[in-house]
Amino acid sequence: MTGSRPPLPPFDAPAALRKVQAAEDAWNTRDPQHVAMAYTPDSVWRNRDVHLVGREAIVEFLTAKWEREQDYALRKGLWAFGEDHIAVRFQYEWHDSSGQWWRSYGNELWKFDEHGLMSRREASINDRRIQAAQRRWFGPRPESEHGADFPLW
Repeated sequence: MTGSRPPLPPFDAPAALRKVQAAEDAWNTRDPQHVAMAYTPDSVWRNRDVHLVGREAIVEFLTAKWEREQDYALRKGLWAFGEDHIAVRFQYEWHDSSGQWWRSYGNELWKFDEHGLMSRREASINDRRIQAAQRRWFGPRPESEHGADFPLW
């Protein structure tokens, strides 16, 4: 057993909100090893057109992602939840090696095991060029803004 990640299923609204905020906080560390520990050892992912299985693949994927997506800052919002499922919408901003800023929009479907580890993640993501002056986020969300909604575009 690799530990547990409360809150644990079955989720109610407050627990689902805490789970979403914990995921946002972890991803904003941009630490692939830390992030990967929230997933089961055999977690199955679809991220855009990439399919992954297992923590080692997750770490490799996230390492390459955050080398490419520089100064990454993420916001996640709870969309829906069920007993062991959570759906989120998200936006994140980053720039590439040429300095071009992007805002990436997407939705994720999550499934959890009984220990609160994510066993499945499916992400659909679109990217939009933005100017530096259009940026909304400049790092992790302050605690005073936890749970706050964000614009659709």
